[in-house]
Amino acid sequence: SLTPERFEAVLRAKAVSAVHLHELTRHMDLSAFVLFSSVSGVWGTAGQANYAAANAHLDALAEQRRADGLPATSIAWGPWAEGGMAADETLAQRMRAGGVPPMTTSAAIDALQHALDSHDTVVAVADVDWQRFAPGFTAVRPSPLLAELPEAREALAPAESAAGSGTDRVPASSLAQRMSPLPETEQRRLLLDLVRETVAAVLGHAGPETVGANRAFKELGFDSLTAVELRNRLGAAGELRLPATLIYDYPTPTSLADHLWTELLGTRAVAGGPVSRSAEATDDPIAIVGMSCRFPGGVRSPEDLWQLLATGRDAVSGFPTDRGWDLDSLNGPRSDAMPTTGSPTSGTTNTSYAHEGGFLYDAAEFDPAFFGISPREALAMDPQQRLLLETSWEAFERAGIDPSSVRGSQAGVFIGTNGQDYLSLVLNSPEATDGFMSTGNSASVVSGRLAYTFGVEGPAVTVDTACSSSLVALHLAAQALRSGECDLALAGGVTVMSTPGAFIE
Repeated sequence: SLTPERFEAVLRAKAVSAVHLHELTRHMDLSAFVLFSSVSGVWGTAGQANYAAANAHLDALAEQRRADGLPATSIAWGPWAEGGMAADETLAQRMRAGGVPPMTTSAAIDALQHALDSHDTVVAVADVDWQRFAPGFTAVRPSPLLAELPEAREALAPAESAAGSGTDRVPASSLAQRMSPLPETEQRRLLLDLVRETVAAVLGHAGPETVGANRAFKELGFDSLTAVELRNRLGAAGELRLPATLIYDYPTPTSLADHLWTELLGTRAVAGGPVSRSAEATDDPIAIVGMSCRFPGGVRSPEDLWQLLATGRDAVSGFPTDRGWDLDSLNGPRSDAMPTTGSPTSGTTNTSYAHEGGFLYDAAEFDPAFFGISPREALAMDPQQRLLLETSWEAFERAGIDPSSVRGSQAGVFIGTNGQDYLSLVLNSPEATDGFMSTGNSASVVSGRLAYTFGVEGPAVTVDTACSSSLVALHLAAQALRSGECDLALAGGVTVMSTPGAFIE
């Protein structure tokens, strides 16, 4: 949601104003030049990229002035209480939970005077609860910045020790003892309720009913700090040692509850265990347990396809009108005359001899929110990837399999493709899709997107053998199943013409 306009507005208020002040006073004999910066420019803050950049500019300006022999002190402030931007009690409570409680005004002013007396150029001033802040800040990756601070190292030492303890388990908790006499379905329901209630409490929701059981944590609004708070609360409830990366390893309430069930009852889920390899059995039958499809002629299911074939309907029709194709040029007259040398006659470059084909007229329709994808990322995604997400979900459902239940399993993905031509449209689009073009238009991600979305850990293979691609994908899937490389496979193929290039060729 960070647009150039929103970025510029924040940059102007902080960075541009400071530069004007610098230029207007640089020839004056000043006793001090004080800039109020923010810790967001020092260590970054989720959702504040523009504010972080603007404040980092103030710190850099102070460094430049000091290098030029001019006075400068930039204070990278943590939140202030008693009238500062963090005076709102809800925001203050969130900051305290994250380990950066708002400072009193008197303490902040004392720190400012100390920085001026010490002739500091850039200094960060914040009240930091390192036991809360450091584990959250380093949950996803280590921080060389915090590694230099003794308080942060001390706060991280217990977490590192727990992380190094592997699967060591503390004695059975009271929660585990309470669950033991219950049927497995009741045990899992109890844990899912616990996770949803804890998520609601951490995020400040009114109640667990607002937390979807299969909704991704990143979609619910978690950052690294709230992720650690959730880990701490669930760890305390079950008396378990849980990693700070908990919500990244188990990205939905359902998958997290399943993991807690495994940890509490001492049972390792079979799906996540090692795959046994055996000699290939070439005569072992492969069962197709679910199918889905999209085809021209309005076909949206295997039943629709059978009806199309049984009735002998014609699914060939005119060029689609919603793909930005120059239909006047495509349908225009084309000369068969060929010069004796060089290229075909002028004016035929964008014309097609064929004026009809088999098209999915609804190929552009997609519900990104259903898959936890932002509209901007969806725009950068090849429609082939979008179609595969929809049809794979349907294939699971038609097989009677909850799509969320395969996460962590050894299921494989084998997809045939016949090329990608969507990238040229993305590159020429006025919409900002930076950061998503590579994954949205890479052949390897055609299968990788499915493996990532459903969380399966078997082979993920994309093959392009032209017209035989989907057949080869099916062949490879059967081989992988027989050899024990996976115990379930998504296999199929996809083709969507984003441009009329194939017709012109």
